[in-house]
Amino acid sequence: MGEVVGKEVRLSRPGEIVCDAWLRTPIIRPNVALNEWVIMPNHIHGIINIKESIVETHSSASARGLFGPQRMNLGSIVRGFKSSSTKQIHLEGFLSFGWQPNYYEHIIRDGADLDRIREYIIENPLAWNSDENHPGNIRMDPIHSGIRDWSPLD
Repeated sequence: MGEVVGKEVRLSRPGEIVCDAWLRTPIIRPNVALNEWVIMPNHIHGIINIKESIVETHSSASARGLFGPQRMNLGSIVRGFKSSSTKQIHLEGFLSFGWQPNYYEHIIRDGADLDRIREYIIENPLAWNSDENHPGNIRMDPIHSGIRDWSPLD
């Protein structure tokens, strides 16, 4: 979605589309506010504040057969963001673009946690060369490289 140059990420066209989709999120879902965020070359970090939500535990929702309004939960927000950005990116001819199927979530519990995560996001481009998602750091042993005839005894 771009490249890290110095302290900043220079977005490619797919990165610009992702940026536009991210910024549209609170317009499409007025119950969402965006906090700190950054688009990295192959992933995005962002803090989302869901202003109006029904908070239920999995067990209490299951007991009643309900999970609350799906348009208000984090999964729905992320799915919508990924879907709209992917569709636009593909329409512009970047057909190999795709998101990983999952995402990492963390409930921010207090101001100290929020400050720590904001700092992590802001400083993420500075740490790109050592980031586990940097292509040069991704584990490429025989299992992860796609070699099919690999055996642990080899």
